[in-house]
Amino acid sequence: MTSDVKRDPLYRLLAWLSPAYPIGAFSYSHGVETAIEEGFIRDRTSLVAWLRSVLADGTGRVDSALFAAAWRAASERDWQVFDAIAERAAAWRGTSEMALESRQQGGSFLSITRTAWPHADLDAADQRLQGEIALPVAVALAAAVHAIPLEAALGGYLHAFAANLISAAVRAVPLGQSDGQRALAALENTVNETVAAALAVESLDEVGTATPLLDWCSLRHETQYTRLFRS
Repeated sequence: MTSDVKRDPLYRLLAWLSPAYPIGAFSYSHGVETAIEEGFIRDRTSLVAWLRSVLADGTGRVDSALFAAAWRAASERDWQVFDAIAERAAAWRGTSEMALESRQQGGSFLSITRTAWPHADLDAADQRLQGEIALPVAVALAAAVHAIPLEAALGGYLHAFAANLISAAVRAVPLGQSDGQRALAALENTVNETVAAALAVESLDEVGTATPLLDWCSLRHETQYTRLFRS
């Protein structure tokens, strides 16, 4: 005999943003590998400074605004607006490697989430977008249709993003695990501030980045001689 059990939004969010969730996040460094190669990241202090910029002024800022807009559209079941946001997110990348990083993880996220936490709206989005979806939009969609509050979902997303880049740095600098956790702790306020800034965005036309060195590192990584990561 089976019984219906109310599913816990926190449980789902933790599962989706776990390093064990099979989307291939471990294989991407988002330019961190080149930043290490070029000497921009040398230790915990320089890593924290680099990631603060990425979160507040770079990819974190853009992805957070896209996440919030996509979550709101999906919550209202306004699929025309949602698809327009998804299209913008697919194009809103400075380099081919960053586009691949977001698109591959987004497609993988949507695929495994449809399998483990099925929902008709996930299936419909996959069909409309033909599996091509940026990661922040995919996670926002899943959070919205599974009734996970926006602020919690976005905070979790940024935490996972920062944690993955720290993991890349721990392997490539290398740093000790303790320094990795100290770096993550040091980014708590930045993550919270980035969430708050995204929630206050009124139009995606207002959003942009101010991290040209990040884009340079990503471009440089495409021809870097020795590479552990795909970005």
